Amino acid sequence: MGKDSPKLDLEQELHEHFAFDIDSGQEPLRIDKFLMSRIENATRNKIQKAAKEGSIRVNDKIVKSSYKVKKDDKIRILFTHPPYENLLTPEKIDLDIEYEDDSIIIVNKRSGMVVHPGHGNYSGTLINALLYHFENLPNNSSNRPGLVHRIDKDTSGLLVVAKTEKSMTLLAKQFFKKSVEREYYALVWGDVKDNEGVINAPIGRNPKNRLQMIVYEDMEGGKEAITNYKVIERFGYVTLVSCRLQTGRTHQIRVHMKYIGHTLFNDERYGGNKILKGTVYTKYKQFVDNCLRLLPRQALHAKTLGFIHPKTKEKLSFNSEIPDDITSVIDKWRLYSKHKNL
Repeated sequence: MGKDSPKLDLEQELHEHFAFDIDSGQEPLRIDKFLMSRIENATRNKIQKAAKEGSIRVNDKIVKSSYKVKKDDKIRILFTHPPYENLLTPEKIDLDIEYEDDSIIIVNKRSGMVVHPGHGNYSGTLINALLYHFENLPNNSSNRPGLVHRIDKDTSGLLVVAKTEKSMTLLAKQFFKKSVEREYYALVWGDVKDNEGVINAPIGRNPKNRLQMIVYEDMEGGKEAITNYKVIERFGYVTLVSCRLQTGRTHQIRVHMKYIGHTLFNDERYGGNKILKGTVYTKYKQFVDNCLRLLPRQALHAKTLGFIHPKTKEKLSFNSEIPDDITSVIDKWRLYSKHKNL
């Protein structure tokens, strides 16, 4: 056996970290390239190292990183340690608590904070912080303490966290029944044509890039997703909109706004981190680049959150200020649009 040949210690217990079933439309592709497009924060070096260690299996056989993935393959990645996201450790991280009682916590999450541990983000998450600040949080069905819903890493804003089993159950029912009020503010590319509208388009994972979601033409590939939007302010080449969610799909606002031609400003994953509307002048490019530097993430903030309190049955509504990084860019676009129209 050569020094680069896969090795396997049959005495050690193995834990599955990832699994992929390849569909019938898959063209032959090196497995290291395939996995890079499917696993967040995975590098080619990490994948090739895993292959050398015998951690990558296709149809229950160890393969090298040069193996060509083909239709109907079953890929599994196995390591001797359990997934790090299952190892939850309390961490002393400051939290912005908007409200707290014996049943619930309302957190105003800053952008850049991941909600729960996952591949490439095993510490510094909201859950790590919650475990430090609060004892005996109930686990949800995914073994994530206190979590009833989530927002993306680079989205800022309000989250409700359950402190008791009863609160978790009753809040989860409200999310399931779509009775929770959730309003987001988003800065999007382009001049949105209608002052308000409804986007009703199923959302599912992009089979060509598992890190993205896309709109499907029918429910076969996606799940029901409904977003109500309303224009707050127009700046010519970008627009500030309010989005109210009827459903809560992964990346819903980001995908829906792109679907109607208005990708979120500086949403790198969906192509909003480059100039999509405007002029060809150098000064305009410099202005946009400056805005992108001021706001190094998608311009999306979970502004309001409303629901029935699980214990008191009172209707509660919380509102959070738009963070400085978004407001500074809005102010710049407001000034630019006034100057442009002179």
